[in-house]
Amino acid sequence: MNNTTLYIFSGLPGCGKTSIAKLLAGRIKAAYVRVDTIEQALRELCSIEIQGEGYRLAYRVASDILNSGVSVVADSCNPILLTRLEWERVALDAGAHHVNIEITCSDSQEHRTRVETRPPTVFGLRLPTWQDVQSREYHDWTSPRITIDTSGRSVLECVEELASKIPGELR
Repeated sequence: MNNTTLYIFSGLPGCGKTSIAKLLAGRIKAAYVRVDTIEQALRELCSIEIQGEGYRLAYRVASDILNSGVSVVADSCNPILLTRLEWERVALDAGAHHVNIEITCSDSQEHRTRVETRPPTVFGLRLPTWQDVQSREYHDWTSPRITIDTSGRSVLECVEELASKIPGELR
């Protein structure tokens, strides 16, 4: 086992995971890999309809980074068991640790407002509507994870809570 960690972020669009993931990555000096960025680049550069290609490319990029001795913060909805297991496999194959982190927003009105008012942060990316978020497939969790509820809280407060729950290096 090497000394790197794969921080696997999961959660519905608009819950706050990207804001928290970016702040965490900067704080711990980890590489930041965002599936939305990869998927949008594939759409623009390859003119393809994205299915699982963005995730598969993100796994490879994260693997290379972990194998170079740098920890990775992976930012994606990660909504189904298959993708969750594949992220964990990336860490295992690289000999790295992994931490599953689920970001939620328990206040549905606050979540809806975020979804409907947030600006895109990836050029050209069409953000999901509230209806898209509500109807998105999202499996219940079967493996251990850290859960952070962002409702009524700042990004910094959420990162501080997360840091207190991650064993070892962030305390």
